[in-house]
Amino acid sequence: MEKMIIVGTGCSGLTAAIYAARANFAPLVLEGHEPGGQLSTTTLVENFPGFPEGIDGPSLVMNMKSQAERFGARFEYATLTDFEAANGHIKAKLDERWVETETLIIASGASAKWLGLPREKELIGHGLTSCATCDGAFYRNVPVCVIGGGDSACEEANFLTRFASKVYLIHRRDSLRASKIMAERTLANPKIEILWNSIPTEYIADAEGEMRAIKLTNSVTSHEHELEVKCVFVAIGHNPNTKAFRGKLDMDADGYLIQHNGTHTNVPGVFASGDVADRTYRQAITAAGQGCAAALDAERYMSHHG
Repeated sequence: MEKMIIVGTGCSGLTAAIYAARANFAPLVLEGHEPGGQLSTTTLVENFPGFPEGIDGPSLVMNMKSQAERFGARFEYATLTDFEAANGHIKAKLDERWVETETLIIASGASAKWLGLPREKELIGHGLTSCATCDGAFYRNVPVCVIGGGDSACEEANFLTRFASKVYLIHRRDSLRASKIMAERTLANPKIEILWNSIPTEYIADAEGEMRAIKLTNSVTSHEHELEVKCVFVAIGHNPNTKAFRGKLDMDADGYLIQHNGTHTNVPGVFASGDVADRTYRQAITAAGQGCAAALDAERYMSHHG
């Protein structure tokens, strides 16, 4: 019988592991299919408190993991594929075996949707990103582009005008899907140019492996051209990693887990934290804060139930 199983090793899961381990719960932490979460693909993090010169994403993750291990957290390369709750305990299926636990913290995060173009993985962190708030400040006084047409894409395009010399918003249709107020704000911004009916077909890197341009094809005229940009911000949405919990935990229409009274889910003893439940902020520091809250909620739950 485990006291606590934590699913995920991003900022949320690792913070939960640190707090749980310091409380002598020796949590079992599952690395999952994407160890380190989205931070593992981030070259430099400048907005995480305590690092005035910044820190690269993988180093931040490894520091947090080492801190959790120091206090007794145990890590295992396994994926939670199913779970059952009965008689006050939780049975979790880790790959092919079942393990019982008193509490379960789900911090499995959300994966950004990408275009699936060639060289995509190698360019992430080298002029290709899915977070303007995280990386916008690195691209001052240079042209960048945002791919998408919804509220998130428009919000990121407007945010990027604080730094970039020019922001291109690339949309495959001839009208924005964003809300009226967000669309109007985007259309009125003089630093944003919208490229309608444009479909990205290729990333073009320079000799150093950094983004130099993106190739676009007009869906109406079939005209192709290269757009010179220093960074491509993909804003076509995220997929919360909640497949194993469908039909068992409350989630919204897009699959994000719904929190009740803090980080509690609708199943007693099961908690949700970080990007798997947060569709608004999606920052390393907010994920870490929720990981802390989930560990504390789980500790109080165990204390209350003896």
